[in-house]
Amino acid sequence: MHIKSIILVLIISVIGAGLFDVLGLPVPWMLGPLFAVLLSQFFIKYELFWPVHFRNIGLVVIGVSIGQTFQLNVFSGMGWLIFLMFLINIVLVIISIGMALGVQKFGKVSLKTALTATVPGGLGQIVVFAEEEKDINLAVVTYFHVVRVISIVMVIPFILSGHVVQSGSGENLLEIQWLPVVILLLASWATVWIGRRIKLPVPYFLTPILFIIILTLFSVETPHVPEILLHIAQLFMGAYIGLLLKPKMLRLGNRVILLGIGSALLLIGITFLQGILLVHFLGYSLSTSFLSTAAGGLDQMSLIATAIGADVSAVTVFQIFRLLFVFLFVLPLLKIACSYIDQRQAKENQEEKVLP
Repeated sequence: MHIKSIILVLIISVIGAGLFDVLGLPVPWMLGPLFAVLLSQFFIKYELFWPVHFRNIGLVVIGVSIGQTFQLNVFSGMGWLIFLMFLINIVLVIISIGMALGVQKFGKVSLKTALTATVPGGLGQIVVFAEEEKDINLAVVTYFHVVRVISIVMVIPFILSGHVVQSGSGENLLEIQWLPVVILLLASWATVWIGRRIKLPVPYFLTPILFIIILTLFSVETPHVPEILLHIAQLFMGAYIGLLLKPKMLRLGNRVILLGIGSALLLIGITFLQGILLVHFLGYSLSTSFLSTAAGGLDQMSLIATAIGADVSAVTVFQIFRLLFVFLFVLPLLKIACSYIDQRQAKENQEEKVLP
């Protein structure tokens, strides 16, 4: 059992959240635990552990909250929106291919590894893809995507700190009607089974959102998710993300480490410029635009949008589109590219054997 390790991570997370809150730093309940857990791994010899179930609980709570704030009018003028989303993602894929060529050259890794490491997909999906392919350095791919997720989650709130909408006063825990809230969360958790059966991306997050939207369409009123539960959900997520980067990943070599950080920061810069274009063309706020274009993942970007008061509906739609784009276009194209590289390599090896 990992009970002692879990308690230790919880204590570290609470300290981190409290410190960030006192210092007035953005998104303290997620970034505080993230920073604290991430850094503590390098100083504490005891192995830290955080169950994936805690992250899933956090995703369900946040999904319900986002479902309650989702505005269906975001789908108005969808044709223009789809064109923009396609354009943003295609440009990002082209730039990622350029980055892959640079990583291959300077990082001394195979082209398959470089392409898989720089493609703008979700951490879980890309790592699974890398595991199924031969001749891909899984450690390098995992490191690049973990660094990207952590960099985006840590950096974006600080960039947008001047655009944060302050939340209202704290709620009185004794005045909250907890039974309806608990029933709603349990019902939302139960719907995840459906999401998993139909292989919905990020089912613990996306299924509750869709469940609440369906209830809203049928004029079913749902109890408001208390702020304290959102804080706990953010803490669960922050601790989980903080533990993604393991100290052993830093043994990959200085070149790979620097290239991973550099590619993550370059991606942030590119998506920031894309966000500015959205401000110009769609009239969104900078926080909404940047979180819509950032390649940080549906759950993380929607969570930050909720925490800083951005338009959660717009951010969620853009991030869902990116997720579908990755599943329907990026991963199949990456599979084709890897097959082509394998065939070319096999042909070259055969020619070398024929030569005297």
